[in-house]
Amino acid sequence: MLLVFNFFVILLQILIISFALLITWAIYCDLSKSEIPPGIDQPMKLRILNWFLILVSFLGKILENLHLCTEIHFYRYIQEVKRMGEDPKLDIRDLVFEDIPVRVYQPRGARERRGVIYFHGGSWMFGSINSYDPLCRYIAKESDSVVLSVGYHLAPEEKYPSQYKDCLTASIHFMKTAKDYGVDPACIVICGDSAGGNIAASVCQALVTRSGIPRPLAQILIYPGLQAIDFNLPSYQQNRAVPILYRENVIGAALRYLNKDLSVLESVMQGCHVPRDIRMRFGKWISSENIPSEFKVRGYKPPTAASYEDNLYEVVKQALEPTFSPLMVDDVVVGQLPKTCIVTCEYDVLRDDGILYKKRLEDNRVPVTWYHIENGFHGVISLFDGFLSFPSGKKGVDNIITFLKDL
Repeated sequence: MLLVFNFFVILLQILIISFALLITWAIYCDLSKSEIPPGIDQPMKLRILNWFLILVSFLGKILENLHLCTEIHFYRYIQEVKRMGEDPKLDIRDLVFEDIPVRVYQPRGARERRGVIYFHGGSWMFGSINSYDPLCRYIAKESDSVVLSVGYHLAPEEKYPSQYKDCLTASIHFMKTAKDYGVDPACIVICGDSAGGNIAASVCQALVTRSGIPRPLAQILIYPGLQAIDFNLPSYQQNRAVPILYRENVIGAALRYLNKDLSVLESVMQGCHVPRDIRMRFGKWISSENIPSEFKVRGYKPPTAASYEDNLYEVVKQALEPTFSPLMVDDVVVGQLPKTCIVTCEYDVLRDDGILYKKRLEDNRVPVTWYHIENGFHGVISLFDGFLSFPSGKKGVDNIITFLKDL
């Protein structure tokens, strides 16, 4: 009996020491790789969140090396949450639109409402209907809107442009059957955050050029990634190491989404993949010159011109298509876009994509409401409630609610 007790004591000691070493390693990785600017919302809480994400990534790599599961699937498992259950204020239904899982959040009470089609973030590889359940419930209740959350199929299992096509298909289905869900077909808003914001911008561009379906009432783009030409804009430099989205992770996720080898990441980061004619054509829209001077104060240096690599362009040229880089669509499409709400965060690598799109829309006389979260970071909208909530996340969500109510 004493032998068994001693065995469990030793085992417990090993587990405690191993856990302590893992925490120490995560803290070391965070401190050596990450930069948390002094103006950010609750910096210590963000560091703790980043330690957790580093641990999840490390454990995922171990499991992948042991051939138990991939790092991506482990991360999805950790990220997934259970549906919160019934809500006295909402009718919630899980449905399938042409093989695409969706969830409808319909406020109770028989009357027509606006509809919000939501595409979740997650670098095209993560996120789900369940993980965005709290946010979609909140939007539905607080704005008195019917919310459709789209569970598009994820990369790398499904290749680009499958995610865009899934979201477009689900949107068209919902717009054609809007009355079945108590939605006014003329009052449908396209919305998404991060990679979902990228998809939302592309889907909205496609919808305004199609006949036979209602025109979207508005679009809401929450810290969207909108271009793959310039990864050296001020925000990409200033926030390159700010959790929870590093500059190299943006490019890595894009390459995985496109099913490309990560060996070209450094060359793409430098801009070696963009031919001169494309750079000249789109430079008037995608340029640091279009970023207001106040956003260049914090550590921005104009980059040196990159040497173009012809073979590299052939590898990643899909990244320069409008369905991947909505900022590269023609003006004839931009001018047809509906009223737009853009949310950006100061400490986010994708900040300047949103600012550039804002200018592009305004140049084409599209009304734009811009909410800039001065102490926010990428992903903070999803952290609006709960144990790891941030005041800036709640403020951002409530700004979105205000925009919806004012439509």
